[in-house]
Amino acid sequence: MVSAPDSTGPRDWAGFARLFLGTVIGLLAAYLALAFMIDPYDSGRSTLFSAGAVRPQGPRTAAALRGRDPAFAGAMFGNSHIQLVEPARLTAATGIPFVQLSVPATGPGEQLALLTWFLHHHPAPKAVVLGIDDYWCTDDPALPNDKPFPFWLYSRSPLAYLRGLLRFSVAQEVVERAGWLLGPRRKRAAADGWWDYEPDYLRLGALDGERFRAARETPVPDAPDPGKAGPDFPAAARLGAALAALPSETAVVMVFPPVYAAGLPRPGTPRAHAEAACRAAMTGALQHHGRSALVDARQERAASHDSSLFFDQTHYRHALARPLADEIAAAIERLRKRP
Repeated sequence: MVSAPDSTGPRDWAGFARLFLGTVIGLLAAYLALAFMIDPYDSGRSTLFSAGAVRPQGPRTAAALRGRDPAFAGAMFGNSHIQLVEPARLTAATGIPFVQLSVPATGPGEQLALLTWFLHHHPAPKAVVLGIDDYWCTDDPALPNDKPFPFWLYSRSPLAYLRGLLRFSVAQEVVERAGWLLGPRRKRAAADGWWDYEPDYLRLGALDGERFRAARETPVPDAPDPGKAGPDFPAAARLGAALAALPSETAVVMVFPPVYAAGLPRPGTPRAHAEAACRAAMTGALQHHGRSALVDARQERAASHDSSLFFDQTHYRHALARPLADEIAAAIERLRKRP
């Protein structure tokens, strides 16, 4: 028995391929149009479904809305080392509505991106507070980030934004935001971005327990960390350029956050010399803006030796964060009174 010949020819396969490709492109275009309209992180690129409230999410993406919110005239930038400084406390002391744009586990690259985003939407802010720690002491001009960060979300490039929307995790957020928008009771995150980490740490155990004691009391080595010995600190140059572009009326406060005594380098060691060089580079960058001040809480103080104020060497408690906020507010007020 002779079987019938296969009637599927090259033209049929070409037609199928064109149909398949056209379908894929059509679906992709439809998804991008939907994602753009829904604007999963409320970045303001589409205002069709802007709710004027922050959907509960991590600070890496929540900053897209907080950083463009016209209700705020001042902002804090940094990571968890300045995260506990409460923006409402600064607002009460200065009269400037503050937003906390600090993001845990970020360094200069991410923080400069957020600063640029904020300044794009607030060309003449009343105050900017910068938490500068040893992450800024990198000698890598690429300013690499240890943890993933959505640079595409804060990019001025429409193409970069559209590429970012194609991520699977973002597609999930499109669905989440759509459900949140349609929900009868929308849960809202704090508008000013304050995230109180103290209860989270206290749930991990007693402050005098072995876990926290080891994290606090182990002295730092005398050698500097790899890639942080200098003499060049490219993040300082980037920061200086950003500060130079600020309006002269903007008050800028650079903060070196508190560190527990065991986390400070021994005087005269290579680590101490490297840290001093980095601090000099950062304070040099601060000089690019006339109305600026430094709050140096990293220098050794009586509080630096109080173990009840620290969870580890760089994460401190409210009893230290509140006076630090007051010190920052006082610096802002002095700057604003300058002629």
